[in-house]
Amino acid sequence: MKERVLITGASGFVGYHLIKEALDNNLEVFAAIRKSSKIDHLKEFDIKYTYPDFGNLQALKDDLIENKYDYIIHAAGITRARSVAEYNQVNAENTYNLALAASESNIGLKKFVLIGSLAAMGPLNTLDGIITGDITPNPVTAYGKSKLLAEEKLRTIDGLNYTILRPTGVYGPRDRDIFIFFKQVSNHMEPYIGHIEQKLSLIYVTDLAKAAIKALYVGGKKAYNLSDGNYYSRYALGDFTREALKIKTVKFHLPVNFVKMIATIAEKVSSLNNKAAVLNVEKLNELMAVNWNCDITPAKTDLGFTPAYDLKAGVTETIKWYKANKWL
Repeated sequence: MKERVLITGASGFVGYHLIKEALDNNLEVFAAIRKSSKIDHLKEFDIKYTYPDFGNLQALKDDLIENKYDYIIHAAGITRARSVAEYNQVNAENTYNLALAASESNIGLKKFVLIGSLAAMGPLNTLDGIITGDITPNPVTAYGKSKLLAEEKLRTIDGLNYTILRPTGVYGPRDRDIFIFFKQVSNHMEPYIGHIEQKLSLIYVTDLAKAAIKALYVGGKKAYNLSDGNYYSRYALGDFTREALKIKTVKFHLPVNFVKMIATIAEKVSSLNNKAAVLNVEKLNELMAVNWNCDITPAKTDLGFTPAYDLKAGVTETIKWYKANKWL
């Protein structure tokens, strides 16, 4: 009999790859989605669906007791919200509720894996140094603070065997966030904000998915920073994208204050439409951060994490998928 894993956020970019990796590892997958979720892209998978109410502890317990999951990978969350309260509710409170329900339902859950974010640690403000697991967290956005709050709440639950993964910027097939930059480059434009020197880190989505499945079986009650093990200049993503597309671009630098003005306008327009802005003033704190280089040694040691893709290889595969699927 196959072991069961509940994957939340299953209809999303990362969720798709988590499902694929779980199935490849002979797990029975229950995909947690909303009734309104678009799931056409999941029809290729032999999976079951569930519709958890994260605000209802008893309903969560009922679902857990009925389906008796062996593992949970909690990837549900939001990267943009209309308020701090919304970030905290979705990213922190919902995480706590699901984990508490898992603990109190006594289903013998073997591991709860939280897909967190390196944003919970925050960047370094100097090019020197590296983000380790034991530095004092300093998130620079409400999103990062909500992911840190989720970690803190998770640690308060007695008897829960958990592992937290903190991926840096995730990219790959089906991503729609970094895709915005790829789309700009495909249109022969390569925009940058300001002129500062940066150390950036990224992780290809299948490497994150493999780490998550490994974390079901190994790894301690702690958090692990995840990247491809390298750091890159702010121009590397553009360089590899141009190379993969075999095109030339016009590289230009937008003044920081101009971008802040655009972000402010975007926030106000989105607010009038009761939506969360794709670009907001606070997000610039992450985009303009000096150093996102992180130490993945603990993940290598404890999880056997070995990234298969550096940025060049990952971008090449991603662009290939975008072109094959008519995104570019």
